[in-house]
Amino acid sequence: MLKKRITALLILILGALAGYFVYASEITTNADSWLMSKKFRLGLDLSGGTHLVYRADVSLVEKGEIENSMNALRDIVERRVNLFGVSEPNVQIQKGGALATDDHRLIVDLPGVTDVSKAIEMIGQTPLLEFKTERPEGKEKEELVKKYNEAVEKSQKGEVVTDVIDDPYYVDSPLTGRYLKRARLEFDPQTSSPIVSIQFNEEGSELFARLTKENIGKTIAIYLDGYPISTPNVQQEITGGNAVITGQFTPQEAKTLVGRLNSGALPVPVELVSTQTIGPSLGGRAVDAGVTASMIGFGVIAVFLLLWYRLPGFVGILALGMYVAIMLTLIKLIPVTLTASGIAGFIISIGIAVDANVLIFERIKEEMKKGSLVRDAIQKGFDKAWASIRDSNISSLLTATILFSFGTTLIQGFALMLGMGVLVSLFSAIMVTRIFLFALDVSDTSKVVKFLFSSGLSK
Repeated sequence: MLKKRITALLILILGALAGYFVYASEITTNADSWLMSKKFRLGLDLSGGTHLVYRADVSLVEKGEIENSMNALRDIVERRVNLFGVSEPNVQIQKGGALATDDHRLIVDLPGVTDVSKAIEMIGQTPLLEFKTERPEGKEKEELVKKYNEAVEKSQKGEVVTDVIDDPYYVDSPLTGRYLKRARLEFDPQTSSPIVSIQFNEEGSELFARLTKENIGKTIAIYLDGYPISTPNVQQEITGGNAVITGQFTPQEAKTLVGRLNSGALPVPVELVSTQTIGPSLGGRAVDAGVTASMIGFGVIAVFLLLWYRLPGFVGILALGMYVAIMLTLIKLIPVTLTASGIAGFIISIGIAVDANVLIFERIKEEMKKGSLVRDAIQKGFDKAWASIRDSNISSLLTATILFSFGTTLIQGFALMLGMGVLVSLFSAIMVTRIFLFALDVSDTSKVVKFLFSSGLSK
């Protein structure tokens, strides 16, 4: 019994330390403190900022490479916005769900950035680098050249050209900025003009070697953001993965281009399809509302447990407090970005955390009505309640998993908090409540004990 009571005391101490960590990390103002880095990460709907949605054009990417290209796109955009000092940007890929299965989107959340034009500029400054080969001679090229010339004549006359015309002279190749390893500013030894030398990674080097080998005597056009900036002639196969971009650059323009390429060339074209700006005052009210709702929810449940189950209810309140402390600690340490939907999931999970205790306490009452000693009733109550607790929590976990796998960003925040809550509630109900109840060492059937373990409001 002494061992059980020491274990219960240690759990209480750990819970108190977890609660202190959550509190101390929020009130600290010491920028050098480790706790300063453990403040809650708030999503845009709580902190304010800009939410951008880009549609990625993966039509020219092989199906087996789409996932890699989207991952590269996410990493590059995240690196780009980090260069501008945005605090904790959130860049993620979205596919399927309410969208078509072939619709790939990039979600960019920029906390603290409420200037939409500035946010768009951050993403737009990352260039799309492409290498294109000459279009084969033939009827198709002749028709495209004709359409292109007609469009130029119309535009020169001031007419609006709405038709999208393919490049009549060059076609896309599999080599893009996705395979770029680094770019460097150099100067032509003959003319002293600034040039940009680029180096591809291993896969890009193989593609570049094959491209130059197949196009000896022809030109390969280098396009940046959809515009040709250089059309070098291929004299021989180029191995080693090195290429040179030449053009009418000033030193500053070449330096800027190098910086942009090194910060990340987009592997696929993107199109901005949605923007949303949330002010910090609105986010602040959402935080206050979420905290208030959580406290009210916890308080109502605590009153219910105490009035209905008396002493076991008090133990349940302690376990529920442990549950909240553990959840908040995990949210900070993982860390999890808190959103309004995530707070809703957390509030619901508080109710779910009580379900297991209710099942256990009701089973204990049933065993006591049969004449079992309190200690035996507690043991049987846990044993008989486990099957129901297991099945209900498994179904909740499956629901959270499905929502997280196929839902949008908003739904994923809710699903993540719900899933975490289910797992932590299992620990708090099965382990913490059990240890606390057995630490009481109640083994007699006196009226006092029966009163403490009987239902208060059912009489």
